[in-house]
Amino acid sequence: MVKKVCNNLFIISCIFIFTFSVNVYANTQSPSLEDKYSEGGYKPLENAVNEFEKYYNTEVKLPTIPPTISFTHKFGKFYVDSDYNLNTTLNLIFVDKDIKENLFKIDIRSLKHKLDFEGESYPLKDGSKGVYFEHQIYNFFVFEKNNLQYMFGVHNKYADPIKKELLVEMANSI
Repeated sequence: MVKKVCNNLFIISCIFIFTFSVNVYANTQSPSLEDKYSEGGYKPLENAVNEFEKYYNTEVKLPTIPPTISFTHKFGKFYVDSDYNLNTTLNLIFVDKDIKENLFKIDIRSLKHKLDFEGESYPLKDGSKGVYFEHQIYNFFVFEKNNLQYMFGVHNKYADPIKKELLVEMANSI
């Protein structure tokens, strides 16, 4: 009797396995750069800029002089700080899919919520001043234009190709 029940269970198991089996393949392809940034809330740069412009009813101007390192992709993320309304920021990032250190970023916020930074002061053509400072991973240049605070950031590995003077020129090009 026990042998008969075991045989029946074996047969039923085999029928179940062969009837409802699904082919499973390992996904050996890693996610694309677009997918990785999308998971982090990033979207095409123009879409994020448009969101920021609508939110603040302003026009965002970007530098007409590009950084001197190569980029393959541009992404943006508009973050609204709904809790404190202090950290609402447009984050723009320029990356190279093959060289991960080729990273240039621009953070833009309203002057109502600007942050203060200390560092070397550089005069801009419009009479305002920008501040250059170095941090652990990035070197930054912060300045104000058109009622917005801009913060350029370049990965330390490329601080030499993107010298302070180029960051000042980029700020002047806005």
